Amino acid sequence: MAEAGAHLTSTAVNEQPSIFEVLAQESLMEAVRPALRHAVKVLAECNPSCFGFLWKRFDELYMLLDVLLQNHFLSNCSASFSENFYGLKRVSDRQGLTAHLGLCRSSRLRSLLLLFLVPYLRAKLEVTLAQQREEEDFSIRLAQTRNQRFFRAAVAAYPFVSSAWQAWNFCQQLLFVFGVSRTHSPLLWLANVRLARLNTQDFRDMERNISNTQKPADGRYMIHFGFSGLCVAGVDFSHSEQYELITIYEYNDKVSEQF
Repeated sequence: MAEAGAHLTSTAVNEQPSIFEVLAQESLMEAVRPALRHAVKVLAECNPSCFGFLWKRFDELYMLLDVLLQNHFLSNCSASFSENFYGLKRVSDRQGLTAHLGLCRSSRLRSLLLLFLVPYLRAKLEVTLAQQREEEDFSIRLAQTRNQRFFRAAVAAYPFVSSAWQAWNFCQQLLFVFGVSRTHSPLLWLANVRLARLNTQDFRDMERNISNTQKPADGRYMIHFGFSGLCVAGVDFSHSEQYELITIYEYNDKVSEQF
C-alpha cells in the first residue's frame, strides 16, 4: 500500500519527504529479510549438507551482510539501501533543509548501529520468545535458578516492550504527518538525523565520489537509472534540472573515454 502511494508525493521544491515515501522505503527493507530467509530455507531443505549451515547461522550472516550493505550506502550516499532506492538521504538534525550529502562521523556510526543492531536483536528475541513458550507448554516445570527466572521475566516482558515501541512509532508517524516532528521514526530521532529528498547538488557529490574511487560508468545508463529510481520515489525534475544533470553525466563520460 505504501509503495502504491509513493507516486502521489508532491513535486514541490521542498525537500521534506512525504509519509508515502518514508513508509515505502521501510516496507522495502522489511520485505528483504523474510524473502532471503525463505530462499535460504529452501536451499537448506534441498541440500542440507551444503546449505545447512546457512540456515543455522542465518541471523548472524544476514547481520554481516546488512552491516556491509548499510555501511556502503551510508558512506557513499548518506542513506540506507532502501532510503537511497527511493531518492532520500539522511542529514544531521543540526543542518538546514538545504544540506547536501555528507553525515558527520558520529551520526553515521549511530545510524549504522541502529540500522543493523535493532533488527538483529528483535529477530533473536522473537525466536527466543517462541522457544520459551513452547518449552512452557510441553515441559514439566522444575526448580529454576536465579538466572533462569531473570531470563523468563525478560522474555515475558518483551511483548509489552514491543507494544510500547510500536505505539511510539505510530505516534511519531502521526506527528510527522501533521508537521509537528521532522522525523517519522524513533530510530531516526535516536540517531539525530532526518530524511530529505536528493537534489541536483547531491547527484554532483555522488558523481564526484564515484569518479574519485573508480572509472565512471556509461553516463546514459547512470542518468537513466537515477531518473527511474526518483520517479518511483515521486520526485520530478524540471527541464532545466534534467538538462543540467544530463550535461554533467555526458561530460564525465567523455572525460572517462579519453583515459
